[in-house]
Amino acid sequence: MAPFGAWPGETVQRLRDLENAEWIRGNTERWMVDPIPAVEPMSVAVQACRDALGYAVADELGALPESAALAADVRAWHGSPVSDMQSFLPEPAEDEHELLIGVTDARLFFGHTHLQFRRTADGPNGPVDLVNPGSVGIPLDGDHRAAYALVDDDGNVEFRRVDYDWQASANALRERYGDPEWVGIVTGRIERARLNAD
Repeated sequence: MAPFGAWPGETVQRLRDLENAEWIRGNTERWMVDPIPAVEPMSVAVQACRDALGYAVADELGALPESAALAADVRAWHGSPVSDMQSFLPEPAEDEHELLIGVTDARLFFGHTHLQFRRTADGPNGPVDLVNPGSVGIPLDGDHRAAYALVDDDGNVEFRRVDYDWQASANALRERYGDPEWVGIVTGRIERARLNAD
């Protein structure tokens, strides 16, 4: 949530202001306490975020739980129940059954891929409703608008998209951190609204 953006401290503070928010750890938060190899370009980004947040806050984010129960049969994960780096895709992949091993929930919310979608998967105990709300800061489906979802008291899911000044976000990242490789990677994704150039 905070790493790889131009305003890590402000982002954390804004989220702290939300009432009854459930926080879970993703791969980038985990990297703040379990660093990726120094040869990886994003390792510099992780260190920049630790420096910007202060080590106490960075450690706090790295210690967040991997998942959160949102209802009796609904759980949120960053990627999937087996990994914060492996996730579901809009179309079923060959490894999907592995991602669902042991799942007893009827609905899973998750992110990681930054792709907004909803579909049903065959779980070990019956159908599983898979919901990816998308990404507010770096949507990767070709649509620059921030993506999120609302869930009402009856469990109905409504996807939403909101225009935001994504170019200003990319520019702010360059202004804050300069031009290391990781800034080019992240700003490229923001500007393309896609993971890669091809």
